[in-house]
Amino acid sequence: MVKLDIKKLKPGMIVQKPIVTKRGQTIAKAGTKLDSKLIARLNFYKITEVTVDSEELLEPAKPVAIETPPPAPQPKEEPKAEPVEEPKPEPPKPVKEESPKIRESMSYTNKLQNDKEFQDFQIDYSSNMAALEDTFDTIIFGDGNISEEDLIRKAESLFASKTSIQLFDLLHCMKSIDDSVYAHSINVALISRAIGKWLKLPREELDELTIAGLLHDIGKAEIPDEVLNKQGKLTDEEFELIKSHALKGSKLLKKAGFNSEIQFAALQHHERADGSGYPRGLTADETSDFAQIIAIADVYDAMTSARSYRKPKCAFQVIAAFEDDGLQKYNTKYILTFLARIANAYQNSLVILSDGRRGKIVYINKNKLSQPIVQVDDEMIDLTKEHDLSITSIL
Repeated sequence: MVKLDIKKLKPGMIVQKPIVTKRGQTIAKAGTKLDSKLIARLNFYKITEVTVDSEELLEPAKPVAIETPPPAPQPKEEPKAEPVEEPKPEPPKPVKEESPKIRESMSYTNKLQNDKEFQDFQIDYSSNMAALEDTFDTIIFGDGNISEEDLIRKAESLFASKTSIQLFDLLHCMKSIDDSVYAHSINVALISRAIGKWLKLPREELDELTIAGLLHDIGKAEIPDEVLNKQGKLTDEEFELIKSHALKGSKLLKKAGFNSEIQFAALQHHERADGSGYPRGLTADETSDFAQIIAIADVYDAMTSARSYRKPKCAFQVIAAFEDDGLQKYNTKYILTFLARIANAYQNSLVILSDGRRGKIVYINKNKLSQPIVQVDDEMIDLTKEHDLSITSIL
């Protein structure tokens, strides 16, 4: 066994001692084989050293020369039969190849993950998650001061010089790496900031909205992991405990000295404009603007993330879910701005329909954003008129 600096870890190495965070959470048991995803997770949790099998560090042994066995005796040659003329096979039917554009789009996510911009984003993202975990600890245990300017400065690298659709694509790729409360909080902060930009909020409000997004779920840190991460159906008592994170978070932020807007964002991000939310059943005119924006970002990120009981939904499936709610649960101005921007961002994108066919979005229906007109080969399909068809994936 040997203790290695995290920078020297390589996929394939075998963990010899359990890897535990400072909170006592076991990340990897003894005998676990390291892969790139787990190494990135260790970096997030600020694990500096790991004990691995020293045999993994040995130089590979030189190949041993093996004598070549004598050739096996050849069987006696049988007399040749008269050749029989076989019927000539029919030439294979030409296979219709996918266009280069479709092939290129199918590997778009893989290309993006191998791109230097994504790799830089991933490093900044992991650094921000580690910093956010420290911020949560400082707020919860009250053992230090929190600088809002420092929170913004660290997060700024994630949204600086990026278009909104670039940001959404990068966040989509990050979902395969981490789906913790900290990752969700960063996603919500960045999506909320994008909405704020679309609403033309001033820079000061954008920064405050970003901080509110980063801290909106801090109350979940006081919910037991076995309840928060339960795979099966929650009991009524467990669901009430989960719901308590809104009030718990608001109290923590108040005690830490954050302003009322940031406190209200934590308290009210599960309220709904029609009064159907929690914890107090407030309506739109009783709920803070930041909470109403963060509510949209929170639902969008949750629905586009994988869950134990379902696959992640694509943008158009999420838009359809918002439309099915009648949009009455959200501030009309905010939700319509958000959905229109998301839908229009995918104009001309290649998609997969629910019947397996691939096509290209050529027109966004303004009155039904989840059902654009899609071109499949030479056919134009208006999804508003095809009730059995929908978009299930964006290439």
